[in-house]
Amino acid sequence: MTKRLVEDAGSIRKLIREAEAVSDEVMVACAKLKQAMILARRNPGMPVDAGQRAIMRLCQAEQQALSMSTSLLRVHSELSKVAREHASGDQDIPTDIAPSGIADFSLQEPILDAA
Repeated sequence: MTKRLVEDAGSIRKLIREAEAVSDEVMVACAKLKQAMILARRNPGMPVDAGQRAIMRLCQAEQQALSMSTSLLRVHSELSKVAREHASGDQDIPTDIAPSGIADFSLQEPILDAA
C-alpha cells in the first residue's frame, strides 16, 4: 500500500468511528431527555397529557437517530469491504455486523401529529 492510501484509510477509520460514537451519543441524549420530560409531567398539578406532542416528536427523532445509526453501520460494512479489496496488508480485522444490526427501520410509518 502507498503511504497516501495508508493515511487515507487511517483517516476514514477514525472518522467512521467518530460518526458512530456521535450517533450513539444522540440516542443516549434523546433517551435522557425523554426520561426527564416524562418525570417532569408526573409532578402534582401537571396535566397527565402535558407535553404529549413533544414526547411524540422526540420519539420520532429517536427513530430517525436509530435509522442514522443503522446507515452508518452499513457504511462501515461497505468501507470494510473496500479495505479488504484494495488495502491488502492491512490488519485484516473484519467488521462483521449481524443482519439484525442493520434492519431497515426506515420502512416503518412515521408518527402522525395528533393535532
